[in-house]
Order: sequence, then structure tokens, then C-alpha cells
Amino acid sequence: MLRPYIICHMLMSIDGKVTGDFLYEDSLWDATEEYYRIHREFRADAFACGSVTMEGSFTKGYLPDLSAFENASIPREDYIADETATFFAVSFDRNGRVGWKQARIKDDDPGYDNAHVIEVLCEKVSDGYLAYLRSIGVSYIFAGTDEMNITMATEKLYQLFGIKKLLLEGGSIINGAFQRKGLVDSISIVQVPVIAGADGKPLFYDSNMEQYQLLEAEGLENGVNWLRYVKG
Repeated sequence: MLRPYIICHMLMSIDGKVTGDFLYEDSLWDATEEYYRIHREFRADAFACGSVTMEGSFTKGYLPDLSAFENASIPREDYIADETATFFAVSFDRNGRVGWKQARIKDDDPGYDNAHVIEVLCEKVSDGYLAYLRSIGVSYIFAGTDEMNITMATEKLYQLFGIKKLLLEGGSIINGAFQRKGLVDSISIVQVPVIAGADGKPLFYDSNMEQYQLLEAEGLENGVNWLRYVKG
């Protein structure tokens, strides 16, 4: 089955961490801007994150009131809310917890702004949450009953939404889930000259051995490097 070409694009410390307090250092502001610039230049059809990243970056932990939908009964069928959309924010949200307020991302960065939201869910999600997503015009697809089937999800994203290039920008757990299924075609790392320490999480959680080749290495300002790998 066809699926998107998937690039894992992340900001990373020297010791391989993608989360931690180091991300909020003022000295890394320029590196973060480089990360966003490269994101834009990829011109991907979509970017994807896990629920924790989506909440932290976009919904700020908002919890919608589902009481109006407590009697809803929604079939477990994929739902395309906007057939005109051409740019997407894909939220891997197994349990249906991300509290979107609208169907499109609102962000100052044009690399994220106006992306139509697609929720990737498991069938165990509540009817009330599905009804809420429909009420605000968010699309959703199902990929598994109780556990997420990442491969199925990527195939549906290609088939139903025409997504041919996807930037994977999630946390360690969702990145690892993609990598273990062999779905990471390319890796783009903006490496900052910082040791993150023990509290940060790695690029891929619980990863498998896999060979990649260095495609490009570019030195940016202030000791920052951009490294691009492709599957060997």
C-alpha cells in the first residue's frame, strides 16, 4: 500500500535528546528559528505529532465540554470534514484527549498556520469526543481498536487526504513507534551545541537497529549543525 514519504525533523542536543529544559534556553533562539525555517522549506503536505506535543504546542491543555454529546452514537468510520484542505496537522491521539477549539491551526509561523487538523484515533475512543470533533469540523481516521496501527494510519493519510510528504515532529514515543515499523525514510536534525542531561528523552524511544546514510551536513551559526540522513 502507498504511504507518505516521512521525514523525522527534530531539534536535538549533542547527547541525542529532543526534550528537556535546554529547549527553552535563550541562547537557542536562533537555532529554533533555523529549525522552523527548514520545516517551511521542506514544503510538506502535513506535519505529525503525538498528543502531548499537540497539547503543549497548540491546544495548551484545553479540555472541551463534552456534556452536550453524552447521548451521541457515532459509527467507527473515517470522517473527512474538509475535502478542500491541502495542508494538514496530524494528531496521533489514541484515546481522544486533545482539546481542539477549531479545525485549523492558528499560528504565527506559516509553516504551521492554517493546517487542517486530522485526529488519528483508536476505535475505543468515546462517542462524545467524536461528536465534538464533528461539531467543530475536525477530520478523523481510525487506526486500530485498542492500540495504534501506525502503518495503517500512514496508508489512510495517503489514500484519503493525498498526503505524499509528512514531517514527523513528535516526541520520543511517537517517533519511536514510527521507527520500529520502518516508516522513517529520512531524518533531519538541527543539532545544538548543548548537553541536555539525564532528564531529556531520546530522538526515538525503544528504537530498533537501522542503517542510515549521511546525505548532507551544513554548519549554521553559533555552533549549530543541520544533519540530513536517508535510509541506507
